[in-house]
Amino acid sequence: MAVVCPECDNPIVVDPDEVEEGETLQCDECGIDLEVVSVDPLELAAVDEAGYDDEDTTHAGDEEDE
Repeated sequence: MAVVCPECDNPIVVDPDEVEEGETLQCDECGIDLEVVSVDPLELAAVDEAGYDDEDTTHAGDEEDE
């Protein structure tokens, strides 16, 4: 089954029997990471890179009062 990349409209061939919800794929054309949000019907969505950033990059021991 082919689905369309939401970023570049490139057709991506995916076998719905071989992927699971939450699995990440990559578009061969534009390189964007896509998450399988549904397998029936097959639906892909762009992975939000900002969602994976750790906003608090300091560690508990790094902010000691002097």
